[in-house]
This record gives sequence, C-alpha cells and structure tokens, in this order.
Amino acid sequence: MPHGIPRRRFLQGLSGLAGASLGVPASLGQEAPRRLPIPPLLDARAQGGRIALVAQAGETEFWPGVASATAGYNGSYLGPTLRVHSGDEVRVRVTNRLREDTTVHWHGLLVPSEVDGGPHNTIVPGAHWEPVVPVRQAATTAWYHAHPHMRTGPQVYAGLAGLLIVTDAHERGLGLPSRYGVDDLPLVLQDKAFDRERRMVYPGGHMHAMHGVHGNAMLVNGVPRPFAQVPAGLVRLRLLNAGNARLLDVAFDDERSFHWIATEGGLLREPVALRRLSLASGQRAEVLVDFSDARAVGMVSLMAAGRSLPVMRFEPQGAPGPSAAVAPRLASWDSRPAAQTARRRRLVLGSGGMMMGGMGGMGGMGGMGMHTIDGRPFDMHRIDQRVRLGDTEVWEVTATGMVMPHPFHIHGVHFEVLSRGGQSPVVEDQGRRDTVIVDETVELLVHFGQPASERAPFMYHCHILEHEDMGMMGQFTVA
Repeated sequence: MPHGIPRRRFLQGLSGLAGASLGVPASLGQEAPRRLPIPPLLDARAQGGRIALVAQAGETEFWPGVASATAGYNGSYLGPTLRVHSGDEVRVRVTNRLREDTTVHWHGLLVPSEVDGGPHNTIVPGAHWEPVVPVRQAATTAWYHAHPHMRTGPQVYAGLAGLLIVTDAHERGLGLPSRYGVDDLPLVLQDKAFDRERRMVYPGGHMHAMHGVHGNAMLVNGVPRPFAQVPAGLVRLRLLNAGNARLLDVAFDDERSFHWIATEGGLLREPVALRRLSLASGQRAEVLVDFSDARAVGMVSLMAAGRSLPVMRFEPQGAPGPSAAVAPRLASWDSRPAAQTARRRRLVLGSGGMMMGGMGGMGGMGGMGMHTIDGRPFDMHRIDQRVRLGDTEVWEVTATGMVMPHPFHIHGVHFEVLSRGGQSPVVEDQGRRDTVIVDETVELLVHFGQPASERAPFMYHCHILEHEDMGMMGQFTVA
C-alpha cells in the first residue's frame, strides 16, 4: 500500500469522531429514496457570455414536510452548474439579497485577484458585483461558493455553493461522457446536522470549532441518499466535497474499480485505476465508472473500523454489455524542476487557543485567533507573503497542534505535490491541484501566473471552513 494511506484512514476516523456519527438516525425517518436532482446548467456561451446569480435566503425540505432555513443561488439551496469555455470572457452579475455581506469565490479558476471573489470582494446587501472573468485554463471541474470574512462556514453550510465546469476543445475531443445529467453527473457531496425535528442546524460549541462542523446525514445535490438512473455503460462522475470539514473516502459497496481522470487542476496525464479515493473539503475529482454489467451498486464513504457510510445508489438502465474502453492518454503538461524555482517558503498550520467573541446571522461560533498560520491569526490588513508574477516556488506546508488532516487551499494557482512526509507523494497526490491534504509535511511546486494587488490579495488557508473563519488563513500579493 502506498506511503501515507494507512495514516490517512486513521486521520479520517478521527474526523468522523469529531462530529456526529454519520448515517441517518432513526429519528430522521425512513422515507423512500428520492431520485438524484440535477442542478440546472447555465452555459455562459449559450447565454451570450453572461451569467446572472442571485444569493438569496429560502427554505428547503430535506425531509418531506419539514422545512429548514437555507440559502442558495437562484433558488433556495445550492446553485446552478455553470459551464464556461476556455478562451472566453464571462460577464457575471451577482446580486446579494441576503441580510449580510457575502462574496462569490471562483474556487479553481485561474483569474486575477480583483475578480477572484475572496473576502475583499465584498457584496453588501442589496448590491451587485459585476466582474468580467477571463477563462484561460484547461478543462476542469471547479466550483463557486461564498467566501466572506469570518462567515464562510455558515454561508456555505446554508447552501451558497455550486459546480463550475470549464471545457475546452482538447477535452471535448477525447470522447469522454459529456451528456450533462445523463452520463456526466454533477455530485455535490455534503454532510449536514439535523435536529430531532429533522431541521438542518449549524452546530456550535468548542468541538465543532476545533474540528470543523460535521453532520449526522449525508446529502448529494441536497438530497439524502438519492438514487440515479444511469446508462449501462461508461459514466462520468464529477465529485465535489462541499462539506465544511469532513474527509470522505469514496468507494463502491461491491468494491468495483473505477478510473480517476481529473483533479482540481484538470485532467490527469493518464487514467488511474482505483477502488477508493479520498476527498477533503474543497477537493474535486472526476471519475469514470463502468456500469456495463447493468448491476445496481451503491456509492459509500469508507469510515474507521471497517464501517462505511451510504452516499447514494446507481441503477443502470439497459442490457448488460462488454466493458467500456477508457482513453489511455488524457493530458500533457511540463513540470518545472524544483531546482529551477525562485525561492522556498515554509508555512505552519496551527490549532489551539480560545474562542473570542461571537457571530450572529445564519449561525457562527466565535472570533479570530483559535487557528493560525505561522503562529498568527488572519488579519485582513496584513500582507503575509509577496510573490513575483511568473515565478515558480516551493511551498513547504506542515501542521502543528492537533493531529488531524488540514485541506490546504491556495487561491489563483495550481500546484503539484513534490513530496509527502519526506518521501514520494502518494498515488492520490498526482496531477495539478488547488487543495491538498496536509496530514504530514508536504512540498508543493506552485506557479504564480495571476496578478494579485494589495487592495484584493489572494488567500491561502485551511479549507475546514471553521478553521478558516477563525484565523487559519493568510494572504499574498503577486506582482
């Protein structure tokens, strides 16, 4: 077994123990499974290069007859899937109809910081934000979500998130499954906490602040344990872990293998056959699953002590047939040797300390200072790193304090993992990334190709959203 995987599973077990034990409790009812809902698709090119989003509060019935307070884009919960085309410029209009400030971060897009949607790109209630977003990158599965200062956790948890697909001519020429909602499925994975009345709640308290919010039920596209009817053939799943903190370990209950084809940064050089794949908060993956045997199968998340969490079920339609072929080559790119990088930086993620203050609105759990980077909590008015535009650097990221995995995310870049724990990267580290699991020291090869001003710098932070909100974040300029 590759170096790091046993430790990853051990740490995932700790992640599971940090919150309620997943799996729908009897108190949440035993309603019949619902069909997987497919978010509406907004293709920017089909709409003249324009996309309109409205951040709004609403109510959602996760369980029949029980309404929960939620938020979403263009609806009561989550948002449409946005599709943009490499080479285009997209004019976006975001309207804030919430009762508090918000932002919309294009997580995974390589764009200048002025249109990145970080905490400096604030949209006050009743206002509009109208960035022109240049799309200059290879095909990938990205996402968009709220990213306001100290309020990212509650707003994303309430539902302010959605998938963002970048497509290009190379990807379209590979013959990959591409019928959206048919053999190309968006799967937004989230764990949520429900009370005894089956209403969604945002848990507070010291344990959730320390470990991040974990829920007691698993949702896919906003529905608990849904089923999807799919063709009896090759199907592409676009997986997004949009939960606030939980580390998922995705597999199938019949232990079938699948092909991993893309990371946060786009297509891998070649498909990788796996039986399980870890996804931390903020991470995405594209996988190809062969349903040619026409057998129904469940997707699960592996837990500690041999347990597994049901996620959803697939019901292939059609007669069994021969196994489907997968393209042997997917993408190519050059990696700069680490010896040619401009400089090396070391970042230390730290957890501990006391909560200070409180937050209202859609829920919250404290102030700054509980989590840090390099011993300091985040400060909106401090630039922590200054990087030269066009440079490639090695960032060494490690953690101290609590033994737990931190998903580390850098805005405006893609990077490659050079080493993990002083050894070669594990299988799941390959490809171009924007979020990496830090459960031991990792070395990242980072290229800085997008400008970032002091007025709106880029962020780097833990993507456990409660850690981010309470100080485990820094910011940098690129010029």
